[in-house]
Amino acid sequence: MERWRIRVRGTVQGVGFRPFVYRRAVALQLSGRVGNDGEGVVVDVEGPRETLTALLHAVRSQAPALALVEQVAVERLPVTGDRGFVIAPTVTGAGTDVRVSADVAPCEACLRELGDADDRRFGYPFLNCTDCGPRYTIVRNVPYDRASTTMSDFPLCARCQQEYDDPADRRFHAQPTACPDCGPRLWWREEQGSAEGPSALDAAARVLGSGGVVAVKGVGGYHLACDAGDERALTLLRRRKNRPDKPFAVMVGDLSAAEELCVLSSSARAALTSLRRPIVLAPRRSRASVAPGVAPGLPELGVALPSSGLHVLLLAAVHRPVVMTSGNRSGEPLVHDDAEALDVLGPLVDGVLGHDRPIHVGVDDSVLRSAPGGRLQMTRRARGWVPQPVRLTVASPHPVLAVGAQLKSTVALARGNSLTVSQHLGDLDDWPTYGAFTSAIGHLIRLSGVQPTVVAHDLHPDYRSTAWAQESGLTRIGVQHHHAHVAACLVEHRITTKVLGIAFDGTGLGTDGTLWGGEFLLADLLDFERVGHLVPAQQPGGDAAVREPWRMALSWLHRALGPDVAAEHGARLDGRWAAVLSLVASGRSPETSSAGRLFDAAAALLGIRSIVSYEGQAAIELEACARKATASRTPEWDVDVRGSVLDPAPLLLGLVDGRSRGLGVDVLAAAFHRGLASGTARLAVDLAELHDVDTVALSGGVFQNVVFSDLLADQLRRAGLRVLMHEHLPPHDGSISAGQAGVAAARLATEGRRNA
Repeated sequence: MERWRIRVRGTVQGVGFRPFVYRRAVALQLSGRVGNDGEGVVVDVEGPRETLTALLHAVRSQAPALALVEQVAVERLPVTGDRGFVIAPTVTGAGTDVRVSADVAPCEACLRELGDADDRRFGYPFLNCTDCGPRYTIVRNVPYDRASTTMSDFPLCARCQQEYDDPADRRFHAQPTACPDCGPRLWWREEQGSAEGPSALDAAARVLGSGGVVAVKGVGGYHLACDAGDERALTLLRRRKNRPDKPFAVMVGDLSAAEELCVLSSSARAALTSLRRPIVLAPRRSRASVAPGVAPGLPELGVALPSSGLHVLLLAAVHRPVVMTSGNRSGEPLVHDDAEALDVLGPLVDGVLGHDRPIHVGVDDSVLRSAPGGRLQMTRRARGWVPQPVRLTVASPHPVLAVGAQLKSTVALARGNSLTVSQHLGDLDDWPTYGAFTSAIGHLIRLSGVQPTVVAHDLHPDYRSTAWAQESGLTRIGVQHHHAHVAACLVEHRITTKVLGIAFDGTGLGTDGTLWGGEFLLADLLDFERVGHLVPAQQPGGDAAVREPWRMALSWLHRALGPDVAAEHGARLDGRWAAVLSLVASGRSPETSSAGRLFDAAAALLGIRSIVSYEGQAAIELEACARKATASRTPEWDVDVRGSVLDPAPLLLGLVDGRSRGLGVDVLAAAFHRGLASGTARLAVDLAELHDVDTVALSGGVFQNVVFSDLLADQLRRAGLRVLMHEHLPPHDGSISAGQAGVAAARLATEGRRNA
């Protein structure tokens, strides 16, 4: 007989790990106990060595589906002669290494109960078990027990308590478990009155069916909902939310309904039906039964399946696709507090469908994009993924907080080999989002129990995240924006060697004080060298050129084809062309090598989009046009490569000449993508050979464009290079915090080795 202490670290609380160990130990006739503490799960177990080895194997390789085992350690203890095996009470205040699980949708067993008229949880929106339900959004503190969640306000009834205490039951120690007798309840508020319970759901379905707009409380916050087939309802929603063009996501009841709207690859189907329940952007079918206003002018739809029991019931009640977009005012963070929902969202909707289970931390829906070949690209990493950790290849010797960028903000906390990246927060230009940013920092620190001693931040002095770092009192490590982009890709793929990083995005401050955004970097996690770049052009009006792409079109015409050509085409771009051209000619505007601004310029030159109402709109619509063209009809344009500089002047000449000859906008958009990809690949191959690297990492917001990304990646692979692309982190600034943390960890580890 031997006695072992098996210490399990990772995402092992709130995922049915203790019941799993209990059942295995009992089946193996072992004695001892299993419990949660501040470091994870600890098992003190006694029995023959062979049987203990069998339990250890199960812990390592047969854990519950929602568990993520990061580390298993075994310690020998004196034999005590225990009899029987029990689940021990949680030990609090003993350690700080707990991983909380992500929120997941109802499992199949719970869905069957939801629709079973003979089941006591029939039609109950808040049912869950150890395999599903809310986790991260309801946790106030760790260890993960009911008392540490927002469910602490709902004492279990006798029947739920019996299930909770029964090791053979699916709800054994399921912390959010509840039923109609003891759990949360629905409520409805509108001008005409209010309702509670099932009547609240009926009222919401009635308003949706009559063309109204409803605020619906989801897992991580509120949605704004309306009938996706009703153009008048969509117009109403867009006007109230001040969102004139940006596409909406559509929720449908099941996979077959999603297939009626979109062409889905096998990977897209798997993602939609997974318990993570993301929104998936996929090509829309021509017969899709949604109004044009859902995604104006775009060939894709964002489609999702219900992510909670409430959504399941609501979709069944309305019998039609429903727009489910983030519940906020344009530019502000997701609303998740009930009082705020009534105050902020109330004036935007015809009724609010909420419930009394508090959401402790707001988390938006995750978004994946379906790319050719079945590839899925992460566009927004949030519910279903956060706070699942990312593994760092280079362990950080000190806890590091990374505060990300200004746009598409996220924050990240690194300790040892583990990196936790927060949910998507939004743009720090907006003060409410800055409040969410500071709250996210506090929540990560509170859940980890670790106080960071180092903060990693962007070099841009005007970023609010940088200002926070400067005022934090922590040891600071500044990380250049595009190095962080490339580093995020290296972190994701666990690469520590030098690569050629291609960082194409909107803008980021370069080490020379200029605005970068079309960069070729020889980089590893420690450092980088700028070895190539897109030729710079002026950005007239600064940020005004981001909102008005015609300004960049005029600037690029002046830069590439001269002032006469720019003047010739100015009036077609905008009535204010003369003043802006004068500004460009004066040379008083900042210069930028931004690839993102080049895509904007191309969209404006082709008459696709001159003024945007949301970030990236011009480039998104340019890509949409390019997808309509066939390769056989596309002109072949070259790009000038002069040493280490990429000059797109021939592309701009092609666009201007093509329009004058009456070539279609779709054909010209496709030719632009193909030409820029070809030139970028040629320069990358030359630089990779010059610097003796065989791997290229693609990162930055431009690589959300799957047409350009796949064209470039294909050419690089055909040249014999290994290509790294983001898979689990987004290519845009949402991954900056992960890259900053990876760089800081590598630098701290190197410094530690030098000082040893």
